[in-house]
Amino acid sequence: MKKLLFILSLILLVTTQSCENKDDCEDMYCFTPPNSFRFELVDKITGENLFTNGTFDKSDIEIIDINNQTNIEFNFIDENDLNLIQTNPIGSKTEIINYSIKISDETIFDLYVDAERLNENCCSFTRYNEIKILNSEFEFNQSNEVYKILID
Repeated sequence: MKKLLFILSLILLVTTQSCENKDDCEDMYCFTPPNSFRFELVDKITGENLFTNGTFDKSDIEIIDINNQTNIEFNFIDENDLNLIQTNPIGSKTEIINYSIKISDETIFDLYVDAERLNENCCSFTRYNEIKILNSEFEFNQSNEVYKILID
């Protein structure tokens, strides 16, 4: 009888333990949102921001999805005279985007992003498999994560 009670207790303990570990992520919250991309358009020679010096006007900016020719929403950050174009977050799902950034109907550069949304070790995040800035020279500043587009 003691053996039977011991075996039943052991089975109950193992069963209870396995139920507790059934969903290790249940009490964890780990979410990394996808990135927005920010661009500063500058004169290649002087380094001046082309919105700040009046060469470009923010009302003339257009971002077009090359694949389906639709307009893409974006933000223009003009506070403190930053004058940056910011995309909405890219990579909230697995996707490949092809955008054309235009000023007054002239293509300034194209943006290609291959983003993969993943969930590993209870955490959701975006892996950028490839990011390309096409048809323009640029510099990437890792400290502020701004792409400086160099315009002739």
